Amino acid sequence: MTGRRLLVATRSAHKLRELGELLELDSVELVSLDALGIVGDPVEDGTTFETNAAIKARFGLRASGLPTLADDSGLEVDALDGGPGVWTRRFAGEDATDEANNAKLLEVLDGMPPERRGARYVCVLALALPEDAGPRGGVRVIATRGTCRG
Repeated sequence: MTGRRLLVATRSAHKLRELGELLELDSVELVSLDALGIVGDPVEDGTTFETNAAIKARFGLRASGLPTLADDSGLEVDALDGGPGVWTRRFAGEDATDEANNAKLLEVLDGMPPERRGARYVCVLALALPEDAGPRGGVRVIATRGTCRG
């Protein structure tokens, strides 16, 4: 380990471990928000996965000073014009479980012809990097989107 660290804007130990395995960054230590004692969470008020991932990445960078990787993901259903989209996790309500969200989606799609039931899983990763080391330095965000159609 060279002492380089990358903050992953998550509180999930599982997500941190999973990203570590996927990225295979032997010379970079991945750390979570909790590991750095960062309290609070950013308000994810964007209408796109890209915006919400960038919000989380900027939050982590500003709170820690470390380059920060964040993600936002969800389900886009053709019959719902791309919904539930960024509201996937809250589709059945603010504190809904995965089971409740799935049940709500099946209820909404009930009677819908199969050709309208197409969907895709979308995941956006955003990396926030400091643009300038000065006290008023900006933030540069690089994002990428992946989709898996089903």
